[in-house]
Amino acid sequence: MHPKALLEQASELMRALLTFEQPADAVVSAHFRRHHALGARERHALAETAYAVLRRRLLFQHLAQGGRGPLERRLVLLAWQGEARVLDAAIDADERRWLGMVGAVDPATLAPKLRHNLPDWLAGALHEQLDDAQFDALAAALLQPAPLDLRVNTLKARREDVREALRSAGIDAAPTPYSPWGLRVAGRPAVNALPAFRDGLFEVQDEGSQLLAALLDARRGEMVVDFCAGAGGKTLAIGATMRNTGRLYAFDTSGHRLHALKPRLARSGLSNVHTVQIAHERDERVKRLAGKVDRVLVDAPCSGLGTLRRNPDLKWRQSLATVAQLRQQQQAILSAAATLVKPGGRLLYATCSLLAQENEDVALAFGRQRPEFETLEASQALVLARMVKADELVQGAWLRLSPQRHSTDGFFAAVWQRKG
Repeated sequence: MHPKALLEQASELMRALLTFEQPADAVVSAHFRRHHALGARERHALAETAYAVLRRRLLFQHLAQGGRGPLERRLVLLAWQGEARVLDAAIDADERRWLGMVGAVDPATLAPKLRHNLPDWLAGALHEQLDDAQFDALAAALLQPAPLDLRVNTLKARREDVREALRSAGIDAAPTPYSPWGLRVAGRPAVNALPAFRDGLFEVQDEGSQLLAALLDARRGEMVVDFCAGAGGKTLAIGATMRNTGRLYAFDTSGHRLHALKPRLARSGLSNVHTVQIAHERDERVKRLAGKVDRVLVDAPCSGLGTLRRNPDLKWRQSLATVAQLRQQQQAILSAAATLVKPGGRLLYATCSLLAQENEDVALAFGRQRPEFETLEASQALVLARMVKADELVQGAWLRLSPQRHSTDGFFAAVWQRKG
């Protein structure tokens, strides 16, 4: 494709993204379906440029004021992630001169919000939780792309075997520092095209998400519920820790998401997973399991702000109002899921949010309302699961993961045991 046409494509994509009417990944996928003749390099350049704008939207909109032409084009020029020669061939002398002036701007002279690129409501909420140095480190980490993490399916392969298979395919991978099943891959290779992926030897899954399965620590022969299973990444990890024994229920209100789990289940080799679409947390199919379940995971619907490295549009699509609505939903789901846990059983509440409103506040409220559950400190639970470096993963009684400290998505988890 001619460079000028490619930049026009990037501007068209940017125009659609900046409405924030749909998740960014859905908008990018729809654009690629409409323009199916795009090659792999062109798709990569368009997607990476789009996400670069979403990460640094405030900065780029500020810098774009000095340029000419449509705003979307100016943003694309500032964020371009493709080959430099493509950009050079697509711009005129005025744009080249303007980009040179912008490149000479010292970031240290800019206002703080142009450096951290967070909406005011979110920056304020995080500042209430963190000191200045911690906030700056987190904000800087959230502006970087997330690494590509894989979870090895231990039912079918060892971690070193999968690492060797990746190496044979020209892909460098290293063991993740915390998860015993994880590999971190250099770059963004198309791992889903590999035979090892098709054979179910690994799944793409952030290391932090893998650690939730370790914290739940489901055992052979138990009855376990993944209460908000979604597309089932954690369900698959839990099933592997159970060694394909017992009974593992994957609950979700979305039949579409559960349907997406089916091919993943087929690849995984798991036969102990039972998918159940429920209407809501008070569904009769939930009530039938009351007091019978050994372990329940509530990976609650949340703002997703811990995933801003891979979903930067979320900071522009969420608000304090949506967080407040989510908190009510989280409390209702956690309360309903708790009824499933049998005496001596374990309950785990988790989010991929950075906000105390969705995390500690929900956990503390549950503890006050449900005295029959006692807190199991996350460090103790991780030690029981034979996890190394457990002390690096916790704050107080909770699991607390963050991009700047652990190179994972932001995760929170609280664990309780029902008194017997």
